Amino acid sequence: MTHPHPPNSGLNADVNIASAVARNARYHGDVTVVRYAGGDLTYAQLDEKAARLATVLSEGGVAGGDRVAYLGLNSASFLVTMLASFRLGAVFVPVNFRLAGPELALVLERSGAATIVCEEGHRSGLEQVRGRTSLSRFLLVDDDPEVPAAEGAGGWEPWSGLIAAAEPAASVVAKGFDDPAILMFTSGTTGLPKGVVLTYGNAWWNSVNVDTMIDTRRGDVTHAAAPLFHIGALNSFVLRTIVRGGTVVVRRAFDPVRLLDDLVTHRVNSMFAVPAMLAALSRVPGVFDADLTRLRSVVVAGAPVPPSLIELYAAHGILLQQAWGLTETAPFATHLPVEHTRTKIGSAGIPMPYTQVRVVDSLTNQPLKPGEAGEIVVRGPNVTPGYWENPEATAAAFDEEGWFHSGDIGYLDEDGYLYIVDRLKDMIISGGENVYPAEVERALALMPGVADVAVVGAPDEQWGETVVAVVSLAEGTTVTLDDVREYAAAQLARYKLPRKLKIVQSMPRNASGKLDKTVIRRLVNEEN
Repeated sequence: MTHPHPPNSGLNADVNIASAVARNARYHGDVTVVRYAGGDLTYAQLDEKAARLATVLSEGGVAGGDRVAYLGLNSASFLVTMLASFRLGAVFVPVNFRLAGPELALVLERSGAATIVCEEGHRSGLEQVRGRTSLSRFLLVDDDPEVPAAEGAGGWEPWSGLIAAAEPAASVVAKGFDDPAILMFTSGTTGLPKGVVLTYGNAWWNSVNVDTMIDTRRGDVTHAAAPLFHIGALNSFVLRTIVRGGTVVVRRAFDPVRLLDDLVTHRVNSMFAVPAMLAALSRVPGVFDADLTRLRSVVVAGAPVPPSLIELYAAHGILLQQAWGLTETAPFATHLPVEHTRTKIGSAGIPMPYTQVRVVDSLTNQPLKPGEAGEIVVRGPNVTPGYWENPEATAAAFDEEGWFHSGDIGYLDEDGYLYIVDRLKDMIISGGENVYPAEVERALALMPGVADVAVVGAPDEQWGETVVAVVSLAEGTTVTLDDVREYAAAQLARYKLPRKLKIVQSMPRNASGKLDKTVIRRLVNEEN
């Protein structure tokens, strides 16, 4: 008997996310896909607007493989621009909206994007650097009540009229596993930003990993307050939710009081958060008296997670699920199953089903024994094929066997569960001893009076480096260095205790919620 299709024809399946949204629009068009203060959208409305924008982009010269940039906060427009790009086979470039002028120019220039969609709040910053980019077409979001657009912006095309006049693109370009979908630049807090190429296959395999390990369902409601230009927020639940026909509650920025109201009002089932978000939520009055019974899957990642935070939520029946990964792993490489939230507290979990994880000696590249700390390396179909037009960085990140070297330090316990220690480059060497800032930060995470904490090393004539605690304080409180040392001494060896204390009004963090160690070190070194 002759088979009508070759045995591997499934590998040629169309995994374009825009194709899935179009399918949902056809069969479930009246389902609300986006809940947003600037206006909700059904699947039919989202797909039609994306199809019309695809025509606008195409008529402006955008074709398959071209890059389309977006600059703005979380919004429905972000998703519309992304899907319009996908429809054409173009590569979507979500830009970090907190970048300063030189960084913004560098990211846009490296992306090679000719077209950008921008919100009014970021237009003036872009104007200052537009001549240093390859941009030639500037579309302005002018139909979002959350960010009203100025009139008469020279050189800018208000997009609402163009979208309304355009015929919807008739079809979506089919895309396979190896086709690039997103170009996402790393935060750049430790050097020049690199463009991470994420394929449709990277997104698809991460989704399969998540679906296998985490209790997500068709029709779920997910919450997106963490920045969508960050892979953790975008590809943990948002992309999968719109593929599976669910609803995304989109918030322009994180506000803990608003988040609590959303969780109750919209009966949210899943969300991605960085630890700082959950710490802030825990301080909202009445948070643990609210009806959060619908909240099944809370993934916390993006920064070291204090065990004390996990215990606090677990005591109120909310089991946080720690995960670990990077932009380059799209994002999850490991995940702690919910049933082990307490039995393996502090662990980032086990490798995702279709992902391999090792801990190796950073010098010999040989796997280490349980309990021995080394660099975490990852291999699997969720891992980026490399950095955009940067073969040197790609070669430096991957070894000969295809393992991606993360730059994170961790260890596996006897059961194969991963524990994150710190970033390789953040390690402090004081008096010949290795001090991992993340360990000290975890020890101080819930210290009374401390709202936020970071630990960095500073040059020291006697010790080589010394441990510095940088803290922001809760209103009306005071904290001394002796207080910090005494509190931490219950959990840490003496040589790990901070020898200096710096108090700041607010803690520098990047838009991904991670401590901005570059800025923090600069603040500390200004006094030395």
